[in-house]
Amino acid sequence: MKSGFVAILGRPNAGKSTLLNALTGEKVAIVSAKPQTTRNRIAGVVEVPARKGVHPAAQIVFVDTPGVHKPGSHLDRRMLQEVYEALETRDVVLVLMDATRRVQLEAAAEPATRVPQVSTLRPGSPESPKRERTNWASEDEFLFGLIRKLDCPIFLLLTKIDLVAKDHLLPLIDTLTRHFGFAQVIPVSARKRDGLDLLIRKIVEALPVGERYYPKDQYTDQPQRFMVAELIRESILVETGEEVPYASAVVIERYEEAEPPAPPRKKSQAPARLPLTRIAAAIYCERDGQKAILIGKGGSKLKEIGTGARHKIESLIGTRVYLELHVIVEPGWRESKTFVESLDWRNQLERLAGDQITAKPPDEDGSV
Repeated sequence: MKSGFVAILGRPNAGKSTLLNALTGEKVAIVSAKPQTTRNRIAGVVEVPARKGVHPAAQIVFVDTPGVHKPGSHLDRRMLQEVYEALETRDVVLVLMDATRRVQLEAAAEPATRVPQVSTLRPGSPESPKRERTNWASEDEFLFGLIRKLDCPIFLLLTKIDLVAKDHLLPLIDTLTRHFGFAQVIPVSARKRDGLDLLIRKIVEALPVGERYYPKDQYTDQPQRFMVAELIRESILVETGEEVPYASAVVIERYEEAEPPAPPRKKSQAPARLPLTRIAAAIYCERDGQKAILIGKGGSKLKEIGTGARHKIESLIGTRVYLELHVIVEPGWRESKTFVESLDWRNQLERLAGDQITAKPPDEDGSV
């Protein structure tokens, strides 16, 4: 058997999350037309059955990362750090380039002399985001600089090929391959699933022999409550415009899982109604004006956000959902290191575990 980690890199709106969802067959990452939708690295696990004479069985752990862009706030720098951390543990790297977008790469000089070069990317190292150059000639060049010294197979994926003429692809491939010697160049359309079978086959060929990292039936590393927060944020992205989505963050404050329904006593009885999961979440924004937009006239916008999110959450967890939302103004939260770090679901899990350990035990009568 083969197994390994595959990091997915790309500029904002390159189609990384759409590709991850198509590969896993599950809603692992939220998707919107707005750039910088992904804020955390997200793993999607794909079990690949053996194909006799083609490849052995494999488990591929795809790691979606935030889009590579120039950081303008602490949140942006934290998102870039997520990219660096994904590259610390990788067996293959996929570089996604949107086939509908013009690539901004200088062709005159040797690219390696003009962009940062990284191999091991650890916080506090000279190559870490805090000391990274921010006057890149283009974000495409910075993206190529990230991969230039990585010692693993790197695939170029041209995405959204269903939206461009085929005669547009060859010049684009020529431009990109003159800047880097990719192990594979694969045009794909996640929406139409074009090229995905070939991509899986080539990845399996490149992976090392190893054991599974996750159980066979697990398709992501994300806890359910984080996925719920992301679905609420996706609803905000859909229902609001301009700066509001980028200044918004979602934190789950209460998550009461539903008890399974009792089975019917007789076969003739109708099945019990689906159980109810109760969720309360806070939507953070930076200014009173943003709060007014999120709430809307008479609470209409918040209701639309909640309704859209509730349907997606019910589909995810398989129960009815009672969703309570409220909006909190946290001025300048994107520049607050403490607040930004608190949004990471890994940190949230640590805090929840600590709260459970330090919680006062109940008295004998059950009171606290």
